[in-house]
Amino acid sequence: MDTEETVEDLLRRHAPQVLGALVRRYGHFDAAEDAVQEALLAAARQWPESGTPANPRGWLIRVAARRLTDQLRADEARARREETAARLEPRETRAAPSDDDTLTLLFLCCDPSLAPAARIALTLRAVGGLTTAEIARAHLVPEATIAQRISRAKAKLRDHPFHPPGPDDRDDARLATVLQVLYLIFNEGYTATSGAALRRADLAQEAIRLTRAVRRLLPREATVTGLLALMLLTEARSAARTGAHGELVPLDEQDRSLWDRAAIAEGTALVEEALTEGPPGPYQLQAAISALHDEARVPEDTDWPQILALYDVLVADWPDPMAELGRVVAVAMTHGPEAGLTELTALEPRLKDHHRLWAVRAHLLERTGATEPARAAYEQAAALTLSLPERHYLHTKAARLGR
Repeated sequence: MDTEETVEDLLRRHAPQVLGALVRRYGHFDAAEDAVQEALLAAARQWPESGTPANPRGWLIRVAARRLTDQLRADEARARREETAARLEPRETRAAPSDDDTLTLLFLCCDPSLAPAARIALTLRAVGGLTTAEIARAHLVPEATIAQRISRAKAKLRDHPFHPPGPDDRDDARLATVLQVLYLIFNEGYTATSGAALRRADLAQEAIRLTRAVRRLLPREATVTGLLALMLLTEARSAARTGAHGELVPLDEQDRSLWDRAAIAEGTALVEEALTEGPPGPYQLQAAISALHDEARVPEDTDWPQILALYDVLVADWPDPMAELGRVVAVAMTHGPEAGLTELTALEPRLKDHHRLWAVRAHLLERTGATEPARAAYEQAAALTLSLPERHYLHTKAARLGR
């Protein structure tokens, strides 16, 4: 990894913690985010030449705090409140905050006063570090819509108190949003929606870290346990998902000796615990599906009928296009590719512009022997994805089928 990549990774990792520290100390969410962005830009310019400071997060907090207090001082001078502004002057002796600031920021962004869509968009931006475009792609909505949601949410939270989450923050709406955001951050880390790399390991690991922190806060909450299990069971396969040159390796071709058996054991124990703590929710069901995949030592051992049964429950109670697409694959693996293609037709109106629908269609068509339609579907999938490894994989599959 070169110096610029190292700096970029550091900045992405520390940005939510720096923002959390500023909002906790000063409030002013919107202004604090602007100050953090200025500090990140300063670091990106200075660190490659002068070297990374010994305490990168502390450096970023000091620079961002100066930017913020300068702005607040100017604002309050106009309002003739210099005395208040003076009290906002940062103290160099203050210690850098703990990582708990990120967890606190997470719960703040999921405040029940915000509309659900706004909570998710803001948290993905502030805590997950995703760009507006990445958030828009994850939700299949225009980028301008996401930008408006984030702007309105920041304005509404401008003067909200910033404090560590406690029992009062356990309401179902806020917790559901917290978990949904963590899941989306993990998904973007596990399979990046764009760029040259298949995954963003920093995002996946941060999502797991924060989910562990939420579970420490709510140890008997089955949905939290289920989500952590799902992340661990999925991330356990990460080392086998790419080849020597970063190319995508599909599940049925992976070297399963590379799977993280310790993570699989922990995830399996957690999903078993979650399923005994209450009625199964979407995360518990998805974790159970992942556990069945991970238990199979070879692809032929995969218990597809059981996976299909779990998908049936999942999509009946928590309908979601991606879950329904997973169910289509399970139908095809259990009852044959023709049955999967029949089920796929119902998803076309909602997913016709998503590359995963076309990739599944191509795979199923290939299994039926429909070579030319399969090749065309692979090419259509490649045209729709912004992930370079996925695009290369899909073009390769199309090329192998010839013209």
